[in-house]
Amino acid sequence: MTETLLLIGGIDSGAGAGLLRDHATALSLGLSVRVVVTALTAQNDCGVRSVNFTNPTMIAAQIVAAVEAGPIAAVKIGMLGNAGIVRAVEAALPNCPIVLDPVLSSTSGHSLLDPSGLLCLRRMIPKVSVLTPNLPELALLSGQPQPQSAELAESLARAWPIAVLVKDGHGAGHTSTDYLFQPNCPALTLPAPRQRQSRRGTGCTLATALACGLAQGLSLEAAARKAKLAVGTYLSSIVPAVDCHDKSVDSSA
Repeated sequence: MTETLLLIGGIDSGAGAGLLRDHATALSLGLSVRVVVTALTAQNDCGVRSVNFTNPTMIAAQIVAAVEAGPIAAVKIGMLGNAGIVRAVEAALPNCPIVLDPVLSSTSGHSLLDPSGLLCLRRMIPKVSVLTPNLPELALLSGQPQPQSAELAESLARAWPIAVLVKDGHGAGHTSTDYLFQPNCPALTLPAPRQRQSRRGTGCTLATALACGLAQGLSLEAAARKAKLAVGTYLSSIVPAVDCHDKSVDSSA
């Protein structure tokens, strides 16, 4: 039987990230999908033009409809946007593995979670199974400066009583090493050659692939390794160049 993944997040009109990237990843890994739309965005590789958040009542109704349609094997949460949405999602989550990819800003730097939403998200973290922040997100969620070493990142990640997969996509060097921290377990390192090109949607791909592995019954370690491979496959695919000549796009956000 094909397992079903529930995807919660925003629609990226440029199709580079968000639910569309999540959906493509899940289908490529053999899962069926149900979605909950938290926001509509007008954006592309140059920046974010506009964001329109879904009413929290509608979000709760979408989750109820998804759960009513049949068993959910795992949940992947992305963009939430504000406190009302965070609370609506938290209150309606099914009892299954939950992967939270804390979308705090776009690749271009546009804020995608307001301050009150950040506070609510911090309170929600202990209720999920796995958190997948990059280094800037880890710092914001912890309320601490961005860690400059793996040891400092580990000290921040282990403050939560859950598994934390820290992404090194914003790092430097020839190798990109992600770290999986689990309570009462040694850290698991996940190295891979650092790709030269930058591409939106890598965080979405990693978190969704991780959720897919958990939905299919893999251990967290095996699911993390499989997710890292999925990101490598995504980054190695051919990407057409984007000409950001239209200066009206919000590239400074």
